[in-house]
Amino acid sequence: MTYLFLQHYWCFVVALLAALLVFLMFVQGANSLIFTIGKTEDERRMLVNATGRKWEFTFTTLVTFGGAFFASYPLFYSTSFGGAYWLWMIILFSFVLQAVSYEFQGKLGNLLGAKTFQWLLVLNGVLGPLLLGGAVATFFTGSNFIVERGDMVTSRWANASHGLDALLNPWNLCLGLAVFFLARVLGCLYIHKQVDDAQFEGHNAIVRPLWRSTILFLGLFLAFLGHILTCEGYAYDSESGTVFMEPHKYLHNLLTMWPLLAMLLVGVVFVLFGILWSLSHKEWKRGFWVVGFGTVVTVLVLLLLTAWNNTAYYPSTADLQSSLTLQNSSSSEFTLRTMFWVSLLVPFVLAYIAYAWQAIDRKTLTPDELADDHAY
Repeated sequence: MTYLFLQHYWCFVVALLAALLVFLMFVQGANSLIFTIGKTEDERRMLVNATGRKWEFTFTTLVTFGGAFFASYPLFYSTSFGGAYWLWMIILFSFVLQAVSYEFQGKLGNLLGAKTFQWLLVLNGVLGPLLLGGAVATFFTGSNFIVERGDMVTSRWANASHGLDALLNPWNLCLGLAVFFLARVLGCLYIHKQVDDAQFEGHNAIVRPLWRSTILFLGLFLAFLGHILTCEGYAYDSESGTVFMEPHKYLHNLLTMWPLLAMLLVGVVFVLFGILWSLSHKEWKRGFWVVGFGTVVTVLVLLLLTAWNNTAYYPSTADLQSSLTLQNSSSSEFTLRTMFWVSLLVPFVLAYIAYAWQAIDRKTLTPDELADDHAY
């Protein structure tokens, strides 16, 4: 295992965690539809309890993603999380609101009422995917930071917005909105799979939001994909470390690393098939897993395009040579090698998660469970 291999290996691990996080945002997508699909209080409680079975998975994956990035690429962590802290603080605060809303909306003595906390879940359902998608888009469009390399390597944000300027870039908003509507698509499919209620079994409750979200997601995603495949990208020379702009860089990455191109096509096909088959076959409930698999594969490929093949994965728009690459921002070889052996335990953790997921979803959610003391 060479140092270069370890840098690419941990890039793959972090990208995979990010892809799983996007898939798990079906919780946020479903919550954003609480008042769209749920017409009565009982229907809204059904939706909240359906997503309430899974919100911990999303939150834990978000924390794990941040921890993996910190351990393997500490300079990115200090630059992005330390510099663009307003953007990340809003994201984290929305997830804190999510946790509080689940736990307190059904508590005795709740003076704000259950509906207030349900609106906070809607707020997290909108802000979480939108802002995380916008943050990921900066891997393609760049961020406004400067890295100073002397006796110590330090970084600072080049303006006073501390990350909020990312929302001024229309392409960042484009991907953020695409992630939001993708989360809604997954949320609709999860509700269709998991909620056993006459209102939702009729399929009509989710058809309209599923159609709308699908059309908007596809339009935004294809626009962003077309943009990155035709724009200039941030490349670097592996010998000197010099960063430079290369025309059609991300398209070249796809063509050079053809397995990623094949994976991207497979991911897109799975997403489209899962959505269209679910819309045309009312009793088919596996669309959630089919679209989920396609989502993970597609997001994984997009993130690897920003880092592999001598690409600066966190480009700087303030100072091109401050851009972060796998080589100039990773932990030491000793750290990456030690973490590699620890990462061999990950399959056992995934096996436990799969077991817990299956145990929780062993039966669909029914209105009778709303009377349970553990219901939200």
